Amino acid sequence: MTSSTATPPGWIVWFLRVSATGHLAGVLAQAALAGLFVTGDVDLLAWHRNNAGFTHSLLYLQLVAAILLWRPARGPLWPALAGLGLVLAETAQVGLGQSRIIALHFPLGMAIFGLSAVFTVWTWRSPRTAAA
Repeated sequence: MTSSTATPPGWIVWFLRVSATGHLAGVLAQAALAGLFVTGDVDLLAWHRNNAGFTHSLLYLQLVAAILLWRPARGPLWPALAGLGLVLAETAQVGLGQSRIIALHFPLGMAIFGLSAVFTVWTWRSPRTAAA
């Protein structure tokens, strides 16, 4: 899991930053839509469902960017593994939501938000990527 000291190409860094930030914004919107839905605005359930698909698509772009950072840019492997873990978590999240298993859907959503926030902050603060 070691990486070289070379700075990755700027376009890969920006692809990762933009996709991670977009994904995080989608996750935040999911929380807001869920909160509004449970307060009685049932029409927002469709928005929540549609935003889930959009947000999940952004996560796949984030995963591709993290893989590009690892290979061919010779960056760290862990962002790709973290992206894969988020894909698995969000896939489970979609299934739990569709099955209306709210007791697991809510806390998993909070974990996804926290992990996505940490990942996104890393993309903007990492010394190796900040120079790109």
